[in-house]
Amino acid sequence: VQLQASGGGLVQAGDSLRLSCTSSARTTSNNAMGWFRQAPGKEREFVSVISWNGGNILLADSVKGRFTISRDRSKNTVYLQMNSLKPEDTAIYYCAAGRSSIGSRDRNSYNYWGQGTQVTVSS
Repeated sequence: VQLQASGGGLVQAGDSLRLSCTSSARTTSNNAMGWFRQAPGKEREFVSVISWNGGNILLADSVKGRFTISRDRSKNTVYLQMNSLKPEDTAIYYCAAGRSSIGSRDRNSYNYWGQGTQVTVSS
């Protein structure tokens, strides 16, 4: 399984970006899909996860009200819409396929990871 993340870039505070992650395997449509991020010098942290059918969504407190996760199972793609971006959102964003269909904040619950896409928010 290969996960290809895209959509990152350099934006100003308050701007929006939409990240996409496409899976090479149709089987991941039955798995939860998540987004994590890692800032320089920090550990990788949970951002959001969506269950296989979109019925269960979790968001980190730091992004609630600003980020939205969604998926299109027919395209094997998951999206992360990021609005009102802040400089502290600057990080490499990784998508991941979960081991289960429901999803978890625990990165150990994911067995496939994308290569990451850089998001940089200037103040």
